[in-house]
Amino acid sequence: MFKTLAACVREYKGKSIASAVLVALEVIMECLIPFVAAILIKNIDEGCELSVVVRWGALLILLACISLTFGALAGGACATASCGFAKNLRHDLYVRVQDFSFENIDKFSSASLVTRLTTDVANVQMSYMMLIRVAIRSPLMLIFALVMGFVMGGSMAVIFLAIVPVLAFGLIMVIRLTMPLFRRVFRRYDKLNESIEENIIGARVVKSFVREKYENEKFDREAKSVCADFTKAEKILAFNGPLMQLCVYSVMIFTLYFGARAIIADPASGFDVGKLSALITYGVQILISLMTLSMIFVMLTISAESAVRISEVLREEASVISPKEPVMQVKNGDVVFENVTFRYSKTAEKAALSDIDLSIRSGETVGILGGTGSSKSTLVQLISRLYDVSEGRVLVGGTDVRDYDLTVLRDSVAVVLQKNVLFSGTIRENLLWGNASATDEEIKEACRMACADEFIETFPEGYDTYIEQGGANVSGGQKQRLCIARALLKKPKVLILDDSTSAVDTRTDAHIRAAFASFIPETTKIIIAQRVASVMEADKIILMEGGKITAVGNHETLLRSSDVYREIYESQCRTGEEEVDEK
Repeated sequence: MFKTLAACVREYKGKSIASAVLVALEVIMECLIPFVAAILIKNIDEGCELSVVVRWGALLILLACISLTFGALAGGACATASCGFAKNLRHDLYVRVQDFSFENIDKFSSASLVTRLTTDVANVQMSYMMLIRVAIRSPLMLIFALVMGFVMGGSMAVIFLAIVPVLAFGLIMVIRLTMPLFRRVFRRYDKLNESIEENIIGARVVKSFVREKYENEKFDREAKSVCADFTKAEKILAFNGPLMQLCVYSVMIFTLYFGARAIIADPASGFDVGKLSALITYGVQILISLMTLSMIFVMLTISAESAVRISEVLREEASVISPKEPVMQVKNGDVVFENVTFRYSKTAEKAALSDIDLSIRSGETVGILGGTGSSKSTLVQLISRLYDVSEGRVLVGGTDVRDYDLTVLRDSVAVVLQKNVLFSGTIRENLLWGNASATDEEIKEACRMACADEFIETFPEGYDTYIEQGGANVSGGQKQRLCIARALLKKPKVLILDDSTSAVDTRTDAHIRAAFASFIPETTKIIIAQRVASVMEADKIILMEGGKITAVGNHETLLRSSDVYREIYESQCRTGEEEVDEK
């Protein structure tokens, strides 16, 4: 874990080392100040001249200024290093997530990934800042102050050593009790974020069904559970303060009592007021260092689980990657499934797809029909390697999809998924996702094919109309047509429409299919649909049920051979005819 996180420091190693060195110099100066002050007090006690006081006083001021300078420089270097480390950490996490397949994302969940990129990174950043500054300062101050304490106070400094085991025991107990709580609280954070994410994405549904009260109660339950765990952990951590105060005042009482007795009862011992003052100062420095160390342990305890969660993502290997020597060209749009079986996880008892054998020639239009849960979307996701098959193989252009470079394959296979997504930005910027170098004429042609030009041209700003996040300011049908146009700009070998015309009327649907036949005849077109009318003219229609192909053929063939297809067709067409008759 430490090796994984350390790799994110990179260009900020110099600043991190500089912070540690500057802190060490600051500590040396601070430990010299009580020593010089003791000499000054001794000289004053012996009735020295004013020039001696000025000389030693000037040295004290100089040491204080030097210490202040080192401290300021250390603070600047520490801030740069910790913020830079967090920047690299977020960058590496984000890049890693971009490489994940759907399988990897399903493993962590989107809400958990958001928590790791935000809350967890913030916790680790705070810990790193403490490690390169405070965690170096406190142990050094503890060591130097202990040494100087023995130099100035002799055997009386033993009390400082005696108090360390007491504090260490207290800290160990606190860490043992709080670590399980912090592990649990971050899992609750994931659930809290998931609740927020679901509520915001489904805001229209929530309001349509008047479920605000239910959602508020659900959120309150998650928020209260997070609060309860944090409260319990903070109550345990609160014992640090009283324990430290007990140790501080015990040391102060011991030092003052025995120090004063040594000065009064045994003047020949050489222990004077100056040394007593220095010993008290060193004692305070030691205890402050111990108190700071306890705070560091608390912060590290909180962030330890965050560090584990971040390193899990950074160490996760993408399940779908390009081979070492990939094929860099897709010849055509031929698609072949050879004895394909697919499971969403290795431990899944039931296969989502099984015994799939299918051959599609380049340029064919293929329709896929099936009920909910028949794995229609799963089937087409294997073509662009959004998932990898569990058994068998999928070939595109005569080559196993696992042998292609991922970018080359996915540039040749355009997918308009069931859940259409538009990003905040102009219509033009969204369309350029399909082809960043597309000309205005190519953009307009793609929109004409997708029947998107008819509504784009009604907007005052046309293709420069701003799309809100998620396409909130366009209708479902408009969003689908923009996504189809975006896919067409890729000029793919294979075009997959996953129920992506469900929100458009039948007339527009027919126009889109006619445009496909005219303008992209060599592109293989795979259309998942709920309406038989959307696939009636396809070269091949596939019926699916329970993750298996139950029938394949064109419209006329299936009407004769498939009872299921005939039933679907008659039910939909009769409904349409009855509506026409009524009108």
